[in-house]
Amino acid sequence: MDKTRRLLNIMAQLRHPETGCPWDVQQDFASLIPYTLEEAYEVAEAAGRGDVDDLREELGDLLLQVVFHSRIAEERGHFDFEAVAEAIASKLVRRHPHVFGGVRFATDEERHRFWEDSKRVERQEKGKAGPAESVLGQIPRNLPALMTAQKLQQRAARHGFDWPEIELVFDKLHEELDELKAACKARDELNIREELGDLLFVIANLARHLDVDAETCLRAGNDKFTRRFQHIEKRVAERGSSLMDHTLAELDAYWDEAKRLEKANKA
Repeated sequence: MDKTRRLLNIMAQLRHPETGCPWDVQQDFASLIPYTLEEAYEVAEAAGRGDVDDLREELGDLLLQVVFHSRIAEERGHFDFEAVAEAIASKLVRRHPHVFGGVRFATDEERHRFWEDSKRVERQEKGKAGPAESVLGQIPRNLPALMTAQKLQQRAARHGFDWPEIELVFDKLHEELDELKAACKARDELNIREELGDLLFVIANLARHLDVDAETCLRAGNDKFTRRFQHIEKRVAERGSSLMDHTLAELDAYWDEAKRLEKANKA
């Protein structure tokens, strides 16, 4: 049996109202949202680590979510997995005329413009957008805030709203930092939150100007902090004590030790 067909049949059995799994039968589009998001992040984590075995498994878990949603839709008479596959295949062909239609784009910017124009036309044809739709429209609201910030800035930049050079971004970064310091000095809690948001937004813009993904950078920073803190925990455990038994200076020394070990391992 075709492997995809086997997976679809298994899901159909799991969703059978009489002989299926009670948990699977109870699920709907909304209840699956947390699992779908979690699986997408686990795919990203495995890909970031370069762990191909884990990546294969996590991609399977994410595919299960696609199959699950498709099965629920099929039961309700909306669409099935085949329709999902056909829709994305047709979209890829339609949005890549330079690959499938003999069209030539002179620049990457021209290609990007065609892609965005195609998306806008598709939304208008589906009745999901009017001629005056914002260029910032259709960015999913459930994306992480840092990722959303970078996408908003990318959209605006494609329409001419952008700093022409990175030094101006650094200037804005210092400006927002000074405003946050002033809010902190004034103990203005509402303004502190607002200025901190502005600072994070500019940092995301800086990442865009550096041509790096802000979300990926922060995830790497989280991983680095975790590794170094776990080194501190290990060193403390070797002494038979707890974190609270040590001064900040002692813990910071273990942190610096972790940094030195990382640099030595990279050399």
